[in-house]
Amino acid sequence: MRLLPFMAFLTLTAAILPAQDEEYDKRVRHATETLHDIMATPDKAIPRGLLNRARCLAVVPGMKKAAFVVGGEYGRGYALCRTEEGWSAPAPIRLAGGSFGLQLGAESTDIVFLVTNDRGMGHLLSDKFKIGADAAVAAGPVGRDAAADTDILMHAEILSWSRTRGIFAGVSLDGTVVEHDESEAKKLYGRPMSNHEILSGDINTAEVSLPLVRELDEIAPARLRVREH
Repeated sequence: MRLLPFMAFLTLTAAILPAQDEEYDKRVRHATETLHDIMATPDKAIPRGLLNRARCLAVVPGMKKAAFVVGGEYGRGYALCRTEEGWSAPAPIRLAGGSFGLQLGAESTDIVFLVTNDRGMGHLLSDKFKIGADAAVAAGPVGRDAAADTDILMHAEILSWSRTRGIFAGVSLDGTVVEHDESEAKKLYGRPMSNHEILSGDINTAEVSLPLVRELDEIAPARLRVREH
């Protein structure tokens, strides 16, 4: 009986470890490509109105999900926030969660989420928070739905989407832990740095991550955001 949980642990570990081992320059490139591909089809993408009003955006390419009795998920990506000067340098983040039940399978999913207001941004700056428990979350709408844009911003601090096997749709990340990726930040910026330091806009963007910042500024210019009153 004790063998089953142990085998489940090995299966889950084998599935999610590749996400940890990928080099950060490849991960930045994958994050940039993910954002570009998602927004390339306007009718099936994140509504521009939401992007233009979002306080921050995070993209986690290839988040690993695996399940064998014990389920889990793990991914690494980058968050950027609007500042007075434009989009901030990317702050490396990790997403982690888990579930229990009769499950079997493994898959890779791209995750994008928007932080819609300053309160949500405060959670992101804190280096670690739990979506759903600390910050209100909702599955984001897809396509040109202006009415939904206004409506949904009143009820959620975070809007989230996923893309699996080419299908892009709103998804709830309720229960997922978002935390600062200290080791990745050290690789990018040469020393340990907090999310607050990076996302405040006082840090220059590392050369390797410039394409990600440029891609985001192309689809959602930083100065278009409607400031909260």
